[in-house]
Amino acid sequence: MSLQQDIMTAMKAAMKIKDQTALSALRAVKSEILLAQTETGSKEEITEEQEIKILSKLVKQRKDSAAIFTEQNRNDLAEPELAQAEVISQFLPAQLSETEIEKVVVDAIATLGADGMKDMGKVMGMVNQKLAGQADGKTISTIVKAKLS
Repeated sequence: MSLQQDIMTAMKAAMKIKDQTALSALRAVKSEILLAQTETGSKEEITEEQEIKILSKLVKQRKDSAAIFTEQNRNDLAEPELAQAEVISQFLPAQLSETEIEKVVVDAIATLGADGMKDMGKVMGMVNQKLAGQADGKTISTIVKAKLS
């Protein structure tokens, strides 16, 4: 089953149980996927890698918004954002633990022969490519900085 079919199935279920939070999150996902398809001008489905990028972006947006709302003591606005992020993240691949990410970073450093912060961009590029959708960019960045310094 493709992501679009999964989203439609989840949307129908959310409509039946009248879950407005899930419904709005799923509609946002569907909208972003349709926008991505129309950008290329093709009627073909987008690749799985593109789908993961879209989902990751949407989850990150929701979490960033929730963090801002929490800073401003607006928990009434932060809670729906976090709930939507949770709904969207159900469609992402399972997230790796920090130790698993660390193993990939160490392998990338060894493969590239990186020996300092000047090689951080190369290492980040390689690790991000390997772990697309399976790890948060901030977590990867923190681990890479720790290993290279």
